[in-house]
Amino acid sequence: MAQASGWIKRGLQIGSGLLLALMTLAIVALLYLGIPQNAAGMAAKGVCSAAFVAGRPWQKMLADDVLPASPVLSLISIAVDENARSVTARFAGLFARQAVLMPQRGCVLNVTPASASRAAAKPAKPDADKPWPQGEAALPVAQWSPGVDALALQKTVDEAFAGAGDPNAANARGVAIIHKGRLLVLRTAPGFSSQTPLHGWSMTKTVTGMLMHKLAADTHLSLDSPLVDAFPPAREPAWVAPWRTDGRKRIKVSDLLYMRDGLASTEDYQPWGSVPRMLWGQPNNVAAFAAASAAQAPPGARWRYLSATANLLSGVARGRFTRDADYWAYPAHALFEPIGATSAVLETDTDGNWVGSSYLWASAGDWGRLGQLMLNDGRWGDTQVLPPGWLQRAARPSTAQGEGQGYGAQTWRIGDPVAGECRGRGLPADTLSMSGHWGQVVAMVPSRAAVIVRLGWTFKRGQFDACAFIADILKTLPK
Repeated sequence: MAQASGWIKRGLQIGSGLLLALMTLAIVALLYLGIPQNAAGMAAKGVCSAAFVAGRPWQKMLADDVLPASPVLSLISIAVDENARSVTARFAGLFARQAVLMPQRGCVLNVTPASASRAAAKPAKPDADKPWPQGEAALPVAQWSPGVDALALQKTVDEAFAGAGDPNAANARGVAIIHKGRLLVLRTAPGFSSQTPLHGWSMTKTVTGMLMHKLAADTHLSLDSPLVDAFPPAREPAWVAPWRTDGRKRIKVSDLLYMRDGLASTEDYQPWGSVPRMLWGQPNNVAAFAAASAAQAPPGARWRYLSATANLLSGVARGRFTRDADYWAYPAHALFEPIGATSAVLETDTDGNWVGSSYLWASAGDWGRLGQLMLNDGRWGDTQVLPPGWLQRAARPSTAQGEGQGYGAQTWRIGDPVAGECRGRGLPADTLSMSGHWGQVVAMVPSRAAVIVRLGWTFKRGQFDACAFIADILKTLPK
């Protein structure tokens, strides 16, 4: 009997040892893949931005936007310091990341509240009662242009908000319909106002392209110059030197604009994937992360959609300024304020680069302003906000053949009849779009003088069809 008891005891000890070893291996594997750091970083930044940039209740944002995104995030706990305007996220109670609201930079990872001064005062918000674009009010139906099918347009917009507030449905949050420069419809879901900044995700790329187009003119940078020659010596980041020694030295700034740099980057959204590691990993330097990719194809020869490429553009833009403070202020001073997009915030990484791939927040009306500015080829009233030629540059195919024919300068050519994402769906061939993760879209249709904005949080792709939505809206507008 004593011998049997000894065997049982020894078996339990062995079993406990194996369990501990397996748990240790699992933790080591998680850390190696960066999952705890990425998950805590995503939660901290997301909740901070929603609470202090968008002004939403953080508890609801956590429940609706963060936790349903991945089972991994169920291990996250959140602490919010309203006074410091900071958010700390912990993965399994062990691995902590912090995000803090900073002046002109939005919510930034890995800084401490003590090092972050109070956020700069925002410009006055447009009067909600004034007609857009001076204010946020849509035109009364009686003032719509002749030929607009008012009943059909209103019905299409109503249908777009079916399931609003339900993370398992299409979950629209904002829609704006602009025709001939006049706002016909501006609607938001319950819990969101006309002035609530909404996360554009990859629509940010198009705005990064707009900023680069303007900055090149402002600083006399040829976009066809090699990237390695785009930096004054005092502003050259450390990642540029290795590029001079290999094939990357031939990559032009324009290759970045058109997503044809030839780098061995990937667009992987798994919890351990390249995009989460770039956006939320440690250290948090999106440009340096992107620059670490080796040359894989000759520059200009291959198109590949990559968030990393947009963040390299952000790094190039940063080098054109003598001071980081001027770089951080540039999006507002050069682009947002001249068109009245006062809700817009382009966030940065810890190191100070614009997260040009993913982190612009703006209200539905302000996304509409950005779309209308593109449609106007950079003109806003009597002011040429962007140098002429941006619309043509954005609409130019990245490559003459293949998938790149459906993409322009940080902009989707969704109406292209050969390679456009919406080919064969009834859209005019000149239809362009900013497009973002989980159902964000700003479509610009020059031939129809239309801008169509839809923002939401659609986890299930089949719940929202951007091509169908754009086509349905265009059917209600006069040709």
